[in-house]
Amino acid sequence: MDDLIAFLRARLDEQEGRARALPVGPWQWRTIESGAQYDELVGPTGESVLVSSDTENYCSWISRHDAFDAYLQDIQPARVLAEVDAKRRILTAYENYDNDAPELDVPESVLRMLALSYADHPDYKGAWRP
Repeated sequence: MDDLIAFLRARLDEQEGRARALPVGPWQWRTIESGAQYDELVGPTGESVLVSSDTENYCSWISRHDAFDAYLQDIQPARVLAEVDAKRRILTAYENYDNDAPELDVPESVLRMLALSYADHPDYKGAWRP
């Protein structure tokens, strides 16, 4: 399981790096023009984080979707970092667990389930599938 733990730690490191590289949140959608079919994503001080038009003012027609408003809360950098921390705590608890204990199958299956969300990663091993 050492390779699975190393795999998970590497994915969490990548996820943390991407979250820390993002503009600080929380983010929210703001309509650029009333009646327009495109909006912008702004940070806490109103600075643009993502705009749906390019430098020539060509609209890419990325429009706001109500479901995205709720999803946006799930991908805020602070939320992502909290999830990374929680998963790291699970890994640390597993590493500190008595590896010779017969009940180890349950904690190991938890690690396999954590890794499942990275099944599309080239380093994921099919043998880890729960």
